Amino acid sequence: MEQCSASTADDTRKVVVTNTTTLFHERNTILIKTPKFPLGQTVATPGCLAALSEAGQSADVFLRRHNGGDWGDLDDEDKEANELALRDGSRIFSAYHLKDGTKIWVITEADRSSTCILLPEEY
Repeated sequence: MEQCSASTADDTRKVVVTNTTTLFHERNTILIKTPKFPLGQTVATPGCLAALSEAGQSADVFLRRHNGGDWGDLDDEDKEANELALRDGSRIFSAYHLKDGTKIWVITEADRSSTCILLPEEY
């Protein structure tokens, strides 16, 4: 089992990774299923990094949700498109809201070479 910790001035986070599940603790405990697909190289836009910092949140939480099949704030049609993408290898898209209401997107390319976390206006 791999374990790592990170802390900031106002919160401490702990990530525990096993071969079947990932547990992430950030004030609340979230259990995420086995990753459903490879993320490839993960990148974030400057605007999204600034928004995450301002909200006091980490990209890791959203990347893990995305990778575990929690598509966030999508309608049923878009969620079904992601489920199909798991089978046919097309692009995977998730949308989430930060604590301050800022919307972020997470997009994994069809070839699974990379995943980008960004603000919608940066697309």
